[in-house]
Amino acid sequence: METFDPTELPELLKLYYRRLFPYSQYYRWLNYGGVIKNYFQHREFSFTLKDDIYIRYQSFNNQSDLEKEMQKMNPYKIDIGAVYSHRPNQHNTVKLGAFQAQEKELVFDIDMTDYDDVRRCCSSADICPKCWTLMTMAIRIIDRALKEDFGFKHRLWVYSGRRGVHCWVCDESVRKLSSAVRSGIVEYLSLVKGGQDVKKKVHLSEKIHPFIRKSINIIKKYFEEYALVNQDILENKESWDKILALVPEIQQSFQKSHNSLQRWEHLKKVASRYQNNIKNDKYGPWLEWEIMLQYCFPRLDINVSKGINHLLKSPFSVHPKTGRISVPIDLQKVDQFDPFTVPTISFICRELDAISTNEEEKEENEAESDVKHRTRDYKKTSLAPYVKVFEHFLENLDKSRKGELLKKSDLQKDF
Repeated sequence: METFDPTELPELLKLYYRRLFPYSQYYRWLNYGGVIKNYFQHREFSFTLKDDIYIRYQSFNNQSDLEKEMQKMNPYKIDIGAVYSHRPNQHNTVKLGAFQAQEKELVFDIDMTDYDDVRRCCSSADICPKCWTLMTMAIRIIDRALKEDFGFKHRLWVYSGRRGVHCWVCDESVRKLSSAVRSGIVEYLSLVKGGQDVKKKVHLSEKIHPFIRKSINIIKKYFEEYALVNQDILENKESWDKILALVPEIQQSFQKSHNSLQRWEHLKKVASRYQNNIKNDKYGPWLEWEIMLQYCFPRLDINVSKGINHLLKSPFSVHPKTGRISVPIDLQKVDQFDPFTVPTISFICRELDAISTNEEEKEENEAESDVKHRTRDYKKTSLAPYVKVFEHFLENLDKSRKGELLKKSDLQKDF
């Protein structure tokens, strides 16, 4: 993908919102089949405009209103908020205390900067293929738990456009959850605890929860290549002293070993001997597991998940620093997802410009709706496969909704 020039962003956004943004699918998602009256109209949108002008409590009657406003404002960033008791754009007219957030998807935000104490290749907003594996593991661990441990069906994973991933859990029952229940879920999914001054952030007791065991099984598939080869976490004394500080029970010199792989095997043997000596087999290999978890386990922004009224960046937003589109991630191809191949707004706009004049003239003459015209536009660009992932997610939502409606109608019948 070509490099992105931020000075081009205003003009690129005009073209993107006019011809490439997948409005019909986007509206279909947030309208949830129109089953609940005013659901879309009571949803908060927030726009960040050029020069960091921030506008909250936007709301729209329908897809057409949303399109017109986005094309008029050309937001640099779009955030999605809760469904409120009243229309957000009328919140100032509502009696004090009456304007309340009522529903929202359960959301998760995982940011690479939260791993800065354990990744050696990059820091701050920078990412590279060597550390992106952290996001791959995070998606696999959290998604498995949401699906198997909680039974949540409709999970949309989205690349943030720069250095992290978001998850939107969209089941109808989940959207109604209280802040207290959301807090309980995110606490269940959190294991790495403590600020910068805390050396050891994972503490396992003798009773290892099945969630932790299943998470470890996922980490094991990636640990050697990610931690011991790519991150080389036992490369030198400074590195291994940092790890030995996590397991003070073991004090061991690694001078004789030649690389991280050998040193890790040595550490495991020493840990095993220590555990055998204390005659407590119930612990299992918890010393090495604590290290693996501290270096690889997902680090969630808890506050994003707890609050119903918390805003989160919208899918198909454009990241103003990288120019990359915030695209859905195919859960069947998580290992193959590469943030560096995600199209930038400049790339897809230039793809669109490359359409022949004849083809454009032909399309303009076709008696088709404006929405359909736009649909064909994004299909001619690198955005198409990502919209397809989104459409597949929406189809599953539709099937589930229709199934629920059938169940309700069957229950209401008199026999």
